[in-house]
Amino acid sequence: METIKTLILNRFKILSLLTISMALSIVLLMIRMKLHHSFYLLFLVWNLFLAIIPFAITTGLTSRPKANKFSFFISFSAWILFLPNAPYIVTDLLHLTNSKPHLLWLDVLVITSFALNGLILFFLSLSDMEELLKQQLNVKFIIPILVSIFGLTAFGIYLGRFLRYNSWEIINNPLNLFSDSINLLFEPNLEAWIFTLTFGAFLAITYWMLKAFSNSKI
Repeated sequence: METIKTLILNRFKILSLLTISMALSIVLLMIRMKLHHSFYLLFLVWNLFLAIIPFAITTGLTSRPKANKFSFFISFSAWILFLPNAPYIVTDLLHLTNSKPHLLWLDVLVITSFALNGLILFFLSLSDMEELLKQQLNVKFIIPILVSIFGLTAFGIYLGRFLRYNSWEIINNPLNLFSDSINLLFEPNLEAWIFTLTFGAFLAITYWMLKAFSNSKI
């Protein structure tokens, strides 16, 4: 109970703003459902819930004393497994192809608001993990690890969007997941490589831009 109290007090502003932002997304979705008389895009709520998990993991880790390396490795593994779910929502913009022209603007607003929340959760969680990694490892390893995280996240998004895998497949269907991943990495698959490199670059550049802005006095 004391840990939860400390967590809320330390992150009150961030948690408050996130709650307001996510509530706005849900309100926009409800308006969309009312106007369209359809539950289409309701899956965005589930996607947003999955996006919260990596942020919840790093928030929990930062609120406790420094973990031993084994405990941290277990938490890091769970975190990296769920991390692609946060920026994954950006790819839900593909569903705009099913929108009705006269309310396309509303669908753009709904999906973009959910996607923005997913990206914010991703960047906040990654920033927390960067600080946690600095406590566990030599600082010279941090940048290579971050670059690897961007690549793995983008590749995970590709597996989810185009091969329809989810985070639970590592437990439910590990052999097929591993086999498909190896095939994508080592057999010619231009789409997979381009997606992973471009989406990973987008995440990396945006993350370091936001860090530069946050450190700026402007």
